Amino acid sequence: MEIFYFIDIIGIISFALSGFLISHKYDLDMLGISLMAFVTALGGGIIRDTIAGNIPYAFVDSTLPIIVLITLFVAVGLKLHKKQNIERKELFVLSDSIGLISFSISGALVALHVDMNFFGVIILAFITAVGGGIIRDVLINHVPLVLTKDFYGTVSIIVAILMYLLHSFEVLNIFTISGVFFIGLVLRILARRYGWTLPRLS
Repeated sequence: MEIFYFIDIIGIISFALSGFLISHKYDLDMLGISLMAFVTALGGGIIRDTIAGNIPYAFVDSTLPIIVLITLFVAVGLKLHKKQNIERKELFVLSDSIGLISFSISGALVALHVDMNFFGVIILAFITAVGGGIIRDVLINHVPLVLTKDFYGTVSIIVAILMYLLHSFEVLNIFTISGVFFIGLVLRILARRYGWTLPRLS
């Protein structure tokens, strides 16, 4: 599963950068920006582990907060906050999508490991993937983006359902998980490219 740990790191970097960019838009100071980067990158995993009855992995593995710190230093050094629409660049969107799918899978795996039911698997996968972003948006007094735009949270739920089904049929392994990752990534990219959204009440 080392490949998924590496993929998780890509997600952490992307989410930390997202927290950095969005908090800068709201004119937060460096403490606020740092807090938002940490919350966005690690918040979902902390909530996941707490619900599952484990010590949050971010509090055990020092690598994760160090990665967030390095991301912040690099972002400030390269003055990414001054670059226009960087969050819409293809590389950023790809890394963000990788993080979304990877975190959804890790959340589902933790839920399955502690024998959660179908609902629990979906919730834990969803919280792991978007929980940090929701906390960030609430702290800056903004309606969480995952609830208002894109196909973002829906992809996380689809990934969780696939993971639960694979587990139910006892075919959950590195190959099938890789297949889920690929399906989720393609779905997210297509949704982004074609502007897929869920219907709204009229």
